[in-house]
Amino acid sequence: LDLWEVIRQLVAEGTTLLLTTQYLEEADVLADRIAVIDRGKVIAEGTADELKSHVGGEVVEVAVRDRSRVREAAAAVVEVAAGAATQTQIDEAEGRVAVTVRGDASVVVDVVRRLDREGIELADLSVHKPTLDDVFLALTGRVAEPTAGQAA
Repeated sequence: LDLWEVIRQLVAEGTTLLLTTQYLEEADVLADRIAVIDRGKVIAEGTADELKSHVGGEVVEVAVRDRSRVREAAAAVVEVAAGAATQTQIDEAEGRVAVTVRGDASVVVDVVRRLDREGIELADLSVHKPTLDDVFLALTGRVAEPTAGQAA
């Protein structure tokens, strides 16, 4: 029995459900309206698309082969993105940088050129629409994580 399917079926039949979850992907898939709660207070609400529209256009994410150069890569990406960058997230342990940019991801070509010029080798490059995790980060300044006692 797939819980997501049961929820979808109930909603299709006209049942109103109140779903609480710390898994933002689950909320994105199942909820018509979402209230983001941080430390017991509702800090934003709307549809998933409405919430995501507040974050920006695209998220450009790069992973570098040499993790010791992740901060250098982040600085280069932000500089290339210039006024289009709205938020930056650095994961030094994973060697990843995610920069949210206004508009489209046309900046990607310039990012790749700049990192190549700096001799920073890429392990991965992706471009995606903002997620609800990106929304939570933009609203709170920190990553959404389950608290102690919640399932990981």
